[in-house]
Amino acid sequence: MSLLAITGGTGFVGKAVLERAVAAGHRVRALARRPQPDREGIEWVAGSLENSRALDALVRGSDAVIHIAGVVNAPDRAGFEAGNATGTAALTEAMLLSETRRLVHVSSLAAREPQLSDYGWSKAEAERFVTTSGLDWTMVRPPAIFGPGDAELLELFQMATYGVVLLPPGGRLSVIHVDDLAALLVRLAEPGADKSQGATYEVDDDRPTGWTHGEFARAIGHAVGRPRVRTLAMPSALVRLGARLDRRLRGDRARLTPDRAAYFCHEDWVANPTLKPPSALWTPAIETERGLAATAAAYREKGLLRG
Repeated sequence: MSLLAITGGTGFVGKAVLERAVAAGHRVRALARRPQPDREGIEWVAGSLENSRALDALVRGSDAVIHIAGVVNAPDRAGFEAGNATGTAALTEAMLLSETRRLVHVSSLAAREPQLSDYGWSKAEAERFVTTSGLDWTMVRPPAIFGPGDAELLELFQMATYGVVLLPPGGRLSVIHVDDLAALLVRLAEPGADKSQGATYEVDDDRPTGWTHGEFARAIGHAVGRPRVRTLAMPSALVRLGARLDRRLRGDRARLTPDRAAYFCHEDWVANPTLKPPSALWTPAIETERGLAATAAAYREKGLLRG
């Protein structure tokens, strides 16, 4: 049994990691900005990445840290820098001061192309802080993550129920189910994963060349019971215009922001097969079509999908 310290434990990925860690018999210490209900096996630490005392209380005495917390939507570069880069630097400093060595850092494929967006730039900066920290680190760059409880891909599912899905220009992407990602993160934090130290992994659903946007949209269509979904690939300029309108209409609630539009229109978000984790360490267990169907069912149960 290990004591795992987790940031971002109240988010979509973090909740799945907490479930996996507790089920595996680990003790968990998790950072949270707001009060959380008591739960067996989890010790909540009140605070945030900006609070050095909270970070010390989080990591001190832990066997490993899984750093999931980050910002995916911010009004400007400074917001992304604070949430992703500066926050990561503060965590690594707290770990060094507490002599906690093992760090599993959740990055993003967007870090490969930092020039495309403020988000990608901030994730690349976070990677730089990790790789120069002197800690025993492993980096994981997930692609698009889906599963019950996800809010980022919900609008694709909602569009599919109407039989039409608007997409970025042509390109390919990789995807992964949140439970598969959680299984890897917990495995990397456990004793015996020491051979992964200093490694950067790009993970996916084991589909070698990823999905075209149209293929993935049609898979979502099947999941919601609309196998003949019509897909419309929008020009880059139109995607960027839509992002500006979405920001103007919905403000901070906008899903398609100008910054996101910049990297959504990139043609290659496929995980690099040469950076896959060793199969002896981890392989995905959830077939994407089955995972999408379960995700659609969960959305419907919450009243988020029609039909």
